[in-house]
Amino acid sequence: MDQLIEKIKQYKEEIDAAVIDGAASLEEYRIKFLGTKGILKGLFGEMKSVANENKKEFGQILNDFKQHAEAKYEQFKELTSVNGDSATSSLDLTLPGDDIPVGTHHPISIVRNEIVSIFQRLGFAIAEGPEIEDDMHNFTALNLPENHPARDMQDTFYISQNPDWLLRTHTSSVQVREMEKGKLPIRIICPGRVYRNETISARAHCFFQQVEGLYIDENVSFADLKQTLYFFVQEMFGKNVKVRFRPSYFPFTEPSAEMDISCLICGGKGCNVCKHTGWVEILGCGMVHPKVLENCGIDSNKYTGFAFGMGIERITMLKYQIKDLRLFSENDVRFLKQFTSAT
Repeated sequence: MDQLIEKIKQYKEEIDAAVIDGAASLEEYRIKFLGTKGILKGLFGEMKSVANENKKEFGQILNDFKQHAEAKYEQFKELTSVNGDSATSSLDLTLPGDDIPVGTHHPISIVRNEIVSIFQRLGFAIAEGPEIEDDMHNFTALNLPENHPARDMQDTFYISQNPDWLLRTHTSSVQVREMEKGKLPIRIICPGRVYRNETISARAHCFFQQVEGLYIDENVSFADLKQTLYFFVQEMFGKNVKVRFRPSYFPFTEPSAEMDISCLICGGKGCNVCKHTGWVEILGCGMVHPKVLENCGIDSNKYTGFAFGMGIERITMLKYQIKDLRLFSENDVRFLKQFTSAT
């Protein structure tokens, strides 16, 4: 026991003489005296070799040493945090911190929200539906029966477990589901992601965003459709943008049209983006085909309606003059952070 007490005395003198000049030497002290394999742990292990009649006395001495070693450690720790060590003592803690980068919305989300806001001001409600759809809602109810040649216009991803299921090729399927409810009149927009088996390039992708609109009521005319889309274009792109309608074909509308606007990049003079025509197509539209109304249980003799659909990526590219569609899905922070102020 006397040898152990002498050891404790020497260790105490070593602690009192210790010089702590930074975080590294403080950690060395902790490991040496207070660590799981340190001196203090070893001394407590010697308790088993002390005679029973001396255990109480040795225990008190050992506890005093433990408290002394821990108190010194806390004292050294406080001095280190105040004075700093060699690595941090040169830092000016009064300087302001680094700016935290400001988050932002994705450009597609920004434009989608703006499109939705414009049509909401005209009384359109938002309707959503499943991205995995059945053939009837995606094709058949829209006047695209099996083997219809117009199905080739949309190269479709089918679900292998059930050939009747597919990834929707347009949000027109949401319009069908809303018409099936039979709650008239209907005035909705259907934003969402759609999928087509296309080669990815600067102008095309296998997934993209659409906004489609539908208005069904008594005495709805093509003039109503044109005025609605005129309002949208002026709100989205400004009052000076020119608009034209061209006859087109869609199985679910008759008559059908495509709408062009004057190129925002060249101002209508002609460039690579507009293929030197001065015009850029932004959406398709038309009067809802009577057969589509009948397929959804709506009396086509009493009700008429119009529908339109646009790709959000196309609108975003025109609005911000972006020439590569792939940028929207690559998550390049250098590209995305440009839109911080746009939110």
